[in-house]
Amino acid sequence: MAIVTPSQAALLLLAGLAGGLVNAVAGGGSLITFPALLGIGLPPVSANVSNALAVAPGYGTSILGSRADLAGQGGLIRRVLPTAILGALGGSVLLLATPRAVFDVVVPFLVLGATAMLAFQTPLRTAVGQPRARSPRRAAATPHLVVFACGLYGGYFNAALGLLLIAGLALVLDESLRRVSALKNVLSATVGVVTVLVYGVFGPVNWAATAVLMPATMLGGFLGARFAQRLPPGVLRAVIIAFGGAVGVVLLARAF
Repeated sequence: MAIVTPSQAALLLLAGLAGGLVNAVAGGGSLITFPALLGIGLPPVSANVSNALAVAPGYGTSILGSRADLAGQGGLIRRVLPTAILGALGGSVLLLATPRAVFDVVVPFLVLGATAMLAFQTPLRTAVGQPRARSPRRAAATPHLVVFACGLYGGYFNAALGLLLIAGLALVLDESLRRVSALKNVLSATVGVVTVLVYGVFGPVNWAATAVLMPATMLGGFLGARFAQRLPPGVLRAVIIAFGGAVGVVLLARAF
C-alpha cells in the first residue's frame, strides 16, 4: 500500500498520539499503534516493522520530557547502552530470520511476568537481596542482564518494551520509579534507533503509514513524559501495573 486514505491517516494520528503518551508513562503503547496498522490493512510483519520505526522517535521526545530525572545517571547509561544495542541487534535479526509463531506465544507471558515483577517488587527484592547489599561484581552485572534481555525482546517485538524495562530495572537498581522510568526512555530510544537502522534497510516497511504515525508518537511521547513527572510514585506504579496487566491479557488472547 503506497498511500493512506484520509480516514486511515486520522486513525493513525490518534493511535500515534495515544501510543506515544502511554509509552512515555508506562510502556506498551505499541498495543495501540500496532493494531491500528493492522486495521488499515498491513500484513503482520509489515505492521510490526513499520510500527517499530514509527514509535522510535517518540522515545526520543520522552527523554526530553524526563531529562530532569536523568541527572546523575550518565555513568550507568554509558555502561549499559552497548548492552542494549547488542540485544536489539539480536532481536531484530531474529524477527527477520525466523518465524514469529513461537515468540508470539511467549510474548504475553513475558509481559504478564514483568507486570508481576513490578507489583511484587518489595518481596522480590527481599528474596534476591537489596541492590545496596549486593557484591560490587553482582551489582555491576545484573543491570546488563536485564538490559540485554529487554533489548532482545524490543528488537523482535516492541510492544511493552518499556514495561519490561521498568519492571526489570526497578528490581535491580536502587532508584525511584520516576528515575527508572526516565532511564527506560533512554534505553527504549536506543533500541528504537537500532530497529530503525535494521528494519529501514531490510524490513518490509510501509513508509506512508510510518510517516503519518511517527510525528503523532513524538508529540505523545513528550506530553506523556511531562505527565509522568506529575504523578505521585504510588499512582505511577498503579498505572503501570494496571496497564501492564491489560497489555498481557490482550496479547494472550491474540496469541491463542
